[in-house]
Amino acid sequence: MIKKTTNKTPEFMSKIMVFFKKTTFHVPFTQKMMFAYHLQTMTEAGLPIVNALKVLSEELESKNMRTAVKGIKEEVEKGKQLSEALALYPKIFPPVYISMIAAGESAGKMEEALRQISTQMKKTHELLSRVRGAMIYPAIILLAIVGIGLEMVIFVLPKIIIMFNDFDAELPLATRVLVATVNFTQNYGIYASVGLVGLITLGIYLMHRPNIKKIIHITNLRLPIFGEIIKKINLARFSITLSSLLQSTVPIIEAVKITASVQSNVTYHDNLLIAAEELKKGDPLSETLGRHKLTFPPMVTEMIMVGEQSGKIEKMLTEIADYYGDEVDSTMKNFSSIIEPVIILILGVMVAGVAVAVIMPMYSLAQQF
Repeated sequence: MIKKTTNKTPEFMSKIMVFFKKTTFHVPFTQKMMFAYHLQTMTEAGLPIVNALKVLSEELESKNMRTAVKGIKEEVEKGKQLSEALALYPKIFPPVYISMIAAGESAGKMEEALRQISTQMKKTHELLSRVRGAMIYPAIILLAIVGIGLEMVIFVLPKIIIMFNDFDAELPLATRVLVATVNFTQNYGIYASVGLVGLITLGIYLMHRPNIKKIIHITNLRLPIFGEIIKKINLARFSITLSSLLQSTVPIIEAVKITASVQSNVTYHDNLLIAAEELKKGDPLSETLGRHKLTFPPMVTEMIMVGEQSGKIEKMLTEIADYYGDEVDSTMKNFSSIIEPVIILILGVMVAGVAVAVIMPMYSLAQQF
């Protein structure tokens, strides 16, 4: 008698591939924002959630997003809640959005939850756009400085310093440094480049080690100028996220934990987790945050305390978010003005140094005749 064998390998591999796709999707933030906005608009217009997802699975620009939305639609058709279906794609939909939708489903306020998510994503996008926009100018100038410097050292200066090889008198210090730099670049430039790449790679690796990352992030908060910018960005993100979660009726302890997960600075993340644990003991949020003065200034904790006393903490957090959002916007607009003199100073020192190193020997040679 021949036994029938079933090959389970294809089914197993299929499940592995599905899991891999769900956890490794990369989708631009703007596509996620458009998904939330259009889903909110269509559900508020009375379109069933499955129909809305079907439309979005065909209309969104990102192929990965369309595939994900199609998978979410299929899960919802099987009877799953929208929040459960979204949770299958953690790389696209972080816990903050899933929790807000789950709270909206429990309270029967799905449209309101989607509206909160859409608003929160829009504010977050604006905040990130301000920061990135302000960093473009310094980044371009820095790349230009490095590029011009390398071109001078590799192509221009070697031809100039040839004349110094037969120079009988002792060369000035600036010229000796320039000659040594050019010679080193010509002889060991490749090895130096490999070493530099290795150091950068090692530095990136060490920066992701938990203990070292904590030290770096707490040091960043104490830096002049940049420390204040980092604080404002994290406070804006904190207040935007926590306000949205509380307005979606997410319990405050869970809301604080989720807010901790979206902070870019580890110090803010750890302090919020500590605050969440202290909330379980019955301490008010303003008091728990007030114990961390480096990350939460008195103005923030005082406004939260007023909100707790008046029962309008969500409104106060929204005002804090607006305030720090405007502060970040103002600071980023002035960032170019702040950094421009520094860039001009660096360029001036570089040009003056090369000019002095090249001209001084010629001047000395001219005096001998």
